[in-house]
Amino acid sequence: MSTAFDFSATGIDGTPQNLSQYAGKVLLIVNVASRCGFTPQYAGLEQVWRDYRDRGLVVLGFPCDQFGHQEPGDEAEIRNFCSLTYDVDFPLFAKVDVNGSDAHPLWSWLKDEKGGFLGIDAIKWNFTKFLVGRDGHVLKRYAPTDTPQSLQGDIEAALG
Repeated sequence: MSTAFDFSATGIDGTPQNLSQYAGKVLLIVNVASRCGFTPQYAGLEQVWRDYRDRGLVVLGFPCDQFGHQEPGDEAEIRNFCSLTYDVDFPLFAKVDVNGSDAHPLWSWLKDEKGGFLGIDAIKWNFTKFLVGRDGHVLKRYAPTDTPQSLQGDIEAALG
C-alpha cells in the first residue's frame, strides 16, 4: 500500500469502507476512546470537521481499546456515545488495534510513514493523530496532548 487511499476499513455500522472514497481530500486520522482523559477532544475534532469539511478535510475516527480499556463498548454504544455526548457526525469506524500483531493495516502503514518521538513508532495512547495530504501521504503525526484546535495551521496549509 502506498497511500492512505489504498486501504479499507469497517465502518462503525459494520459496512466495508474503501478509503479511496476520500481520494483528493485531506484526512485527519485519529484513534479515539470514550473513557479517556482526552475524550473531550471529540468536541474539537467535530469542530475542525465542521469548519473545514467544505474545503476538503475529512476527520476519521478509529475507536481503540488497547489503552487502559478506555473503549469497552461495542460499536452501537460508541456511536450513541459520540452522537449524544459530542454531536459527532464525522466518519467513525469499527474498533481496531493500532499496535501489535493485530494492528489494522492502515495503522501499521501510518506508523511506518511517520514514526513517533525518539524513533518509537508505537502509538502511545488514545487520540494520536495523523494528518494526511491530498496525495494520500502522511504530512505529520501529533501526540494525544495536541488538541484539534492546535492543528488548524497545519490543516490550513494542507488544504492549500
